[in-house]
Amino acid sequence: MTQADERVLEFLHEKEIIASPSVIGANIDYTGEYISRRCRKLADAGLVQRADATNYRITEKGERYLKGELDAEDLQIAD
Repeated sequence: MTQADERVLEFLHEKEIIASPSVIGANIDYTGEYISRRCRKLADAGLVQRADATNYRITEKGERYLKGELDAEDLQIAD
């Protein structure tokens, strides 16, 4: 997990929205391109899911991670 990964999850959780990587990136001060790559990694780990072709939402597993119920080391998300 990178700092950006955590910020993506926090943003989607706090705003309770479905958003594109460019919108997420603009709100957490990363490029949309970088956040797009991170969202794909987060989706592979089951922490976010695609809502449609360009937007993501946080999953129950992502919510559990934010609550501290899942350990980052167990998620195996590549940097």
